[in-house]
Amino acid sequence: MHSPHRPATHPRNPWHSATGWRILAVLAALLLTAILLGRQYEDVREIVRVDAKTHFALREYRSLDEWQARREHLRRQILVAAGLYPLPERQPLKPLRFDPKEFEAYRVEKVLIEPFPGFFLAGNLYTPKQQGRKLPGVLVPHGHWKHGRAHNAADYSVPALCANLAAQGYVAFAYDMVGYNDTRQLPHDFGGSSQEMLWSFSPLGVQLWDSIRALDFLQSLPEVDPARIGVTGASGGATQTILLAAVDDRVTASAPVNMVSASFQGDDACEMAPGLRVGTNNVEIASLMAPRPMLLVSATGDWTRSTPRLEFPAVQSIYRLYGRRDRVSSVQIDAGHNYNARSRQEVYSFFHKQLRRGRGAVPAKEIDVSGLRPEDLLIGPERLPQGLNREQLFSAWRAQEQRQEATLDAAQLREQLMATLDVSWPLQVNVLPAGKRVLLEQSDTGERVAARWMPGRGSGAVLIVHPERSEAATETPEVRRDLERGLSVLLLDAFRTGSGGVLESSTDRAFLTYHLSDDANRVHDIVTAIAFLAARQAGEIRMQCPGIAGSWCVLAAAVAPVRVDLDVDVEWREAPTADSASVPFIPGLKRAGGLRAAMLMLETGPAQLAGLPAPADAEHAR
Repeated sequence: MHSPHRPATHPRNPWHSATGWRILAVLAALLLTAILLGRQYEDVREIVRVDAKTHFALREYRSLDEWQARREHLRRQILVAAGLYPLPERQPLKPLRFDPKEFEAYRVEKVLIEPFPGFFLAGNLYTPKQQGRKLPGVLVPHGHWKHGRAHNAADYSVPALCANLAAQGYVAFAYDMVGYNDTRQLPHDFGGSSQEMLWSFSPLGVQLWDSIRALDFLQSLPEVDPARIGVTGASGGATQTILLAAVDDRVTASAPVNMVSASFQGDDACEMAPGLRVGTNNVEIASLMAPRPMLLVSATGDWTRSTPRLEFPAVQSIYRLYGRRDRVSSVQIDAGHNYNARSRQEVYSFFHKQLRRGRGAVPAKEIDVSGLRPEDLLIGPERLPQGLNREQLFSAWRAQEQRQEATLDAAQLREQLMATLDVSWPLQVNVLPAGKRVLLEQSDTGERVAARWMPGRGSGAVLIVHPERSEAATETPEVRRDLERGLSVLLLDAFRTGSGGVLESSTDRAFLTYHLSDDANRVHDIVTAIAFLAARQAGEIRMQCPGIAGSWCVLAAAVAPVRVDLDVDVEWREAPTADSASVPFIPGLKRAGGLRAAMLMLETGPAQLAGLPAPADAEHAR
């Protein structure tokens, strides 16, 4: 028992003393240092993970030349992701127009066109009752509202938009999304299998091709002025609007409604495709419209609430590079997600200025479309022609791409393959020490790959890429013999192969929309390694790549501008299934000719990069 006259005593806790706090501070500093050092050697591809709901930082461009280079890259990236690079051959559309319905101020017809043989796209053509001179045309891709192009409600109405455009002097063509209304040969959600991704067969690609062919149809009409074509849609229809405007310069003016945002990119199957938004987002994609006129319509009650404050200034900065900041405008409606009468009125005013050049006046009130019934718009299954089913359409898609591939020369095949791999020859390879190994870093992308570097005393080098861990090859007789001959040896641990086994590559479409596949990243790493050796070695570069690594090496060697001798195990004719040991999982690879095309490129010799010096390497630690 403690004395009432003396305070109780307890064992002293060192953490409550000044010394204890100093120890904690030192431990915290050591932990922070360890974290920072670990992060220093991390690959940017392992750090950056984004998805449809990531809030993207918006990039600034310092000059028009910088943006123009980026613009060409992004346009190609969209087309590659859609399976439309290069664009397929345009077959006859064989348009059918029937069942016209006359109203006081407009006329509406049912339409069928054939974007590619055996696939039918349905829509409605709205025209003015009174016609004289050639009229501007407007394409209207619909969003994900339940009734598609026939949806007619207060918050969203395709019939009200198109009928009022026609009454104001436009020819408007509203057409189906895949899997909606009369266009049901394909479901709306397909393209998620490995084989479909290898061939870039997706709803996004089919719909983008539908939009391009719908534009062909609209321009072909005798009553339409082909030099005055607008496009507008809301939500998923706005995704189609910005994609079409991005890749087709025939679009004169565009009005994407309630979609363009830095914080949400769209997560429906038709808004995603492998590679589509790798390193980019919808704000940049919408900016590809510049310097053509564009109106961004946003709403206070959805993900476009910040558009006037954040996204619009970013888009306007691109127009400013052209000296045409006046050609892009922004308006926000106090409403939820919509294409309502207020939003439509803003679009009417925009098109009136850009496509009708201010002739006449925009009516203050919309005409009534309550008399327009769904049966006036929809064709119905009993009247649709017998088209190809899903399996037949996939087969036709593959056959079309194989025919197109056969027309390309080696240089075109190489360009297509590089675009599919999203790979370029590094301008500089930095070398970072990392214990017993080094990290090879592409200076322009920040991609890093670990390697064991054993420089030799003579010229010539051997690059070893193992599907598991290349370190295991260090003590092999072959490596010892190469070192004794004075050759340099680089043992590469390509992307996610350094932990003792190959990790499963993600085949999730949502993930691949924003990230390259593991196998594509491995090809990137091998290109980095070849560039490193090419900058250091005057002699021959030989690659040893057993198993599945052989296919990575074939692809890397095919796009490299230096000669590489290959020792690989690859059946380049490829097995028909995606899980074959000789076929890496790289979306779009078969669309680009696959390993067969890569081997043909190797037979023609290395690529020639005119005016581009061999990449230099810079050794430094950070």
